[in-house]
Amino acid sequence: MADALVYVVLQQLASTTYQQIEKEVKLVLDVKKEVAKITSNLKAIQAVLDDAEKRQVKEAVVRDWLDKLTDVSYEMDDVLDEWNTKILMQQVDNQEKEGDITLLVTKKKVRLFIPFDCFCFGHVSRVILRRDIKLKLKDLNNKLTVIAKERKAYKFQHTEGRVEQPERQKSSSFVDISKTFGRENEKDIIVNKLLSESSQEIVTGPLVIPIVGMGGMGKTTLAQLAYNDENVKAHFERRIWVCVSDPFDEIKIAKAIIDGNGTPNSDELEAFLQCMSKSIEGEKFLLVLDDVWTQDHRKWEQLKLPLLKGAMGSRILVTTRKEEVAIMMGAKRSHMIHLKQLSEESCWSLFYHLAFFDKEEDESNVFEAIGKEIVKKCKGLPLAAKALGSLMRFKKTKKEWEDVLRSEIWELEEVEQEVFQPLLLSYYDLASGVKRCLLYCVIFPKDYEFNKDNLIELWMSQDYLSLERNQEKEIVGENYFNNLVMRSWFQDFKKDDNGNTTVKMHDIVHDFVQFLNQRECYIMIVKDANKRIELPSDKVRHLTLILASDNQIACSISLSPPVSFDNCKVLRTLSCFDSRITSLDPDLILQLKGLRTLNLSGNIFNELPKEIGELIHLRYIDLSGNHHMNELPNTMCNLYNLQTLHLTGCRQLAKLPKAIGKLINLRHLHIKSCYALKYLPKGIGRLRSLQVLDGFSVCAADNSETLQLGDLGILDKLQGSLFIKGLGNVRDASEAEKAQLANKRHILCLELDFSNGDKRRQGERDGEMLSFLEPPQSLEFLSISCYCGGTFSSPNWMISLPNLRTLVLRSWKNCDFLPPLGKLPSLQILSIDDMPSVRKVGAEFLGIKETSALLKSSSPTVSFPKLKKLSFSGMCSWEEWEGVGGSAEEDSEVRIMPCLSSLDILKADSLQTLPDFLRKTPLRDLTIYKCSVFLEHSCQERRGEEHLKISHIPNIEINYKSVREDGVWIQQEDETEETDSSDSDEDDDGIAQE
Repeated sequence: MADALVYVVLQQLASTTYQQIEKEVKLVLDVKKEVAKITSNLKAIQAVLDDAEKRQVKEAVVRDWLDKLTDVSYEMDDVLDEWNTKILMQQVDNQEKEGDITLLVTKKKVRLFIPFDCFCFGHVSRVILRRDIKLKLKDLNNKLTVIAKERKAYKFQHTEGRVEQPERQKSSSFVDISKTFGRENEKDIIVNKLLSESSQEIVTGPLVIPIVGMGGMGKTTLAQLAYNDENVKAHFERRIWVCVSDPFDEIKIAKAIIDGNGTPNSDELEAFLQCMSKSIEGEKFLLVLDDVWTQDHRKWEQLKLPLLKGAMGSRILVTTRKEEVAIMMGAKRSHMIHLKQLSEESCWSLFYHLAFFDKEEDESNVFEAIGKEIVKKCKGLPLAAKALGSLMRFKKTKKEWEDVLRSEIWELEEVEQEVFQPLLLSYYDLASGVKRCLLYCVIFPKDYEFNKDNLIELWMSQDYLSLERNQEKEIVGENYFNNLVMRSWFQDFKKDDNGNTTVKMHDIVHDFVQFLNQRECYIMIVKDANKRIELPSDKVRHLTLILASDNQIACSISLSPPVSFDNCKVLRTLSCFDSRITSLDPDLILQLKGLRTLNLSGNIFNELPKEIGELIHLRYIDLSGNHHMNELPNTMCNLYNLQTLHLTGCRQLAKLPKAIGKLINLRHLHIKSCYALKYLPKGIGRLRSLQVLDGFSVCAADNSETLQLGDLGILDKLQGSLFIKGLGNVRDASEAEKAQLANKRHILCLELDFSNGDKRRQGERDGEMLSFLEPPQSLEFLSISCYCGGTFSSPNWMISLPNLRTLVLRSWKNCDFLPPLGKLPSLQILSIDDMPSVRKVGAEFLGIKETSALLKSSSPTVSFPKLKKLSFSGMCSWEEWEGVGGSAEEDSEVRIMPCLSSLDILKADSLQTLPDFLRKTPLRDLTIYKCSVFLEHSCQERRGEEHLKISHIPNIEINYKSVREDGVWIQQEDETEETDSSDSDEDDDGIAQE
């Protein structure tokens, strides 16, 4: 709702009022007088916002009052931001002339430590700026005074001195909601339909099995349970999940089905359909189409035709709210599963699972009776039970529980759907900063997968993250994000091996948030590129354009069709991603001066207009995936407020603007997969606020204008991932020491690439450099490639990383022995690739030196205590692999890889045997590919020494053929022939004897 924004904006403005104006223009008495009036009005208004928020749903006049307040708040924010930016621009220019720009760390420090008289404005400039700020503040103050007086007519309740901050919780307190409640029978029915045979599919093709039910019934959850069922996984060769939603995008669905199995020769739908047909031909597949809305049979028919190429037994599982959709897709009524409301008992189980997750038994007894009354109000809707359960988890007193039960919100008739009532209760319970962040999420369409870090960057760009006790804004944003996850505003929580976290928003939750924020956030679907479309209101501040797949021609966002921006003067977010846009009209930019966020990712820009530098309020620009863009305009260096610049996947981008060091507020520079970017400007080394620099290429030339390895030393706030390539170009190993990687304690993922350079001279220098490139103790992922050092003498830090979980060593051409990696206490994944000089892997690799010392030890030694996945590849000289041998290994004085579950040995054509210790590991998967014929045959014979080492492994694959699956040995064709031949010989012998 609007006042959630108002609350955050007013808090920010109150802070801004004191810090930005009073400190910077305290010499201007008339401005100071206006500041005092504004401050008084803001405090008076803040005191009634809680009550106004709750009343605006029912009272239109209150809603109108809040709308006026919102407009004035935005205007005030723009004025203050423009004022600060002008001061900052002048200051940066002056400091740059003096060559001391590194003093400018952030705007906050500029404000606190640089006196106004030091800005060195010309006399005329100072007079104009002061007069300008005075007039604008006076006008805003007049508006604010009227609004403050009007509040008295509504007789709002006051909440003086309220300070809201979200409750902090540890990530371990996330509740597992994967368990099903009350849907076991429906799940079994769906699984049976997926696995059973049908004569109908001979005529119609893959059976369509729809799950039909109103929003919030748990259709998607039920489909996920069936999709992940072990029997279903084993039954289908391919499983494909597609979130469809509205509009029905055939190309999006086709891309998901293809998923790397071929590439269409054009961007036309027909090319995608042909490629899709080939990708599934002859395969038994399960295709889940989640959240289908369209009833246009033409769209479905052209998509269905390629699906007929699948093998018999293929299935299409559909979730939809409309039975008409299921019928249009050719589903028989006998195959439909209609979801009804949960029973009260099942609803209570789901609610209890969340609400009482971390409560003591005596607390549960106190609240249980009230909880059961609350559950009755869920009316069998799983989403409502989930929302209320997550809400009540944070209620600690009986009164708080009773307040929820008796809330007036249950009687509201103004909300659009019954499920909105429990969501509204949960929404009101959020801290107002968190509310604002939640409301912003509807700039993305339904079923969009949010990346946590990107979402936090977007919240920062709108200034929604209030500073708490000098915390970095990214930390505040993570706290807000976790708060929303724990309260079930997000679902489908995923975290990959690199620590990237993604979530989704339930479509009903999306509807609800859109209902709250419909005035400001708008998603426009453009289907006709020749039709001029007007925005519904001049109050829209966050706009997302989606060019539907019917419109497959490249186009230009401009003041001409398809969209008119005449009434978009207050726009703060413009997002148009994955839409084949070729250009941005300069005239449009000049009309969108208030933009904070610009997302043009996944388009086909060659360049941006120089007018982009006029958008002085911009904090966030996303240009990732624009493969044809080769440079950025120099005017981008005028964007002094810019915090985030996404350039990932701009493959032809050859350089960054030379003056990028002027962007002193830049915190996130994403340049991964910018393959043509061979160097970075020197100025990046001056960006002390920089936290994300995920790619850095060391320039071969000794150039004073390019960023060198040692320049990383000053960037002590770097965090997340850092990829340094071209280390072979470093001429002086001391540059590595200057980089001070060990001091960058927030870096979790580090990739070091020693490619390029003179290989004849590089070896010794690489060894010295690697010793200097010691990473922080917090490191979790490390990759070192193209290292040219000789026989490995590992630096101490290599085996002293307590948190390292993944290690990749690739292309070490001169390395004879592997380092003692068995000493790494947390290592879970180890990949060793392309080490042609290694002949033996033994006790030194395990980190065990003296067998005699083991015999004297009172406790067993553990090598690779947490290793789960081990992979060797490209070891062409590798002949021996052994453990420690002797009685120590047999008598369990040493434990080797006690957690190992997966082992890959690829392209090791000299390796003859496997180590004895493998038989004591809990291996579940063994893959052997292009190894010695002796080793391959030994592992297939099911007898002899090698067989004993692997006989306990349930899944074995050799040269892409399964030898054993789930503990069952699979008879190969050559074995069958050999057996038949043996049987025939026995028969012949028998006849001869007779």
